[in-house]
Amino acid sequence: MTAFSHRGITYLRATPERVWHALTNADESGLYWGHRNVSTWLLGAPWEHQRTDGSGTADVIGTVEAVDRPHLLVTTWAGPQEGRAAFPSRVTFELQGWHDLTRLTVTHVDLADEAARADAEQGWSAVLANLKTYLETGHPLPQEPWLMP
Repeated sequence: MTAFSHRGITYLRATPERVWHALTNADESGLYWGHRNVSTWLLGAPWEHQRTDGSGTADVIGTVEAVDRPHLLVTTWAGPQEGRAAFPSRVTFELQGWHDLTRLTVTHVDLADEAARADAEQGWSAVLANLKTYLETGHPLPQEPWLMP
């Protein structure tokens, strides 16, 4: 079986603590991601990527597999129909501070196929751009970048 993966790196003018908060705070993640990341963020805890429309619908679910606040977060990533016990992909967030910057590396592994890898590349590029803009200006991009054709 061939493993498909995607890695995205961005540099943000923010501390690792500030980037961590933006990634893990449900209300704040909803502002720039279009979904609220909901969890206690403790090792083994479930997490959900819930729509911001108030429905509570989770489009992605997973489990926190590793946490070293504010430097490392690893979660499983699966559609709710696949469940937490299936063969989920994994997302690793690595945050490294340097002076006034944080390098955020997002690695998404164990993707099912090339189409899933391409979707991950497009999705993560848009989310990271929106996160960077949000943290550096206080506002997300004026349109949701993942909707751009």
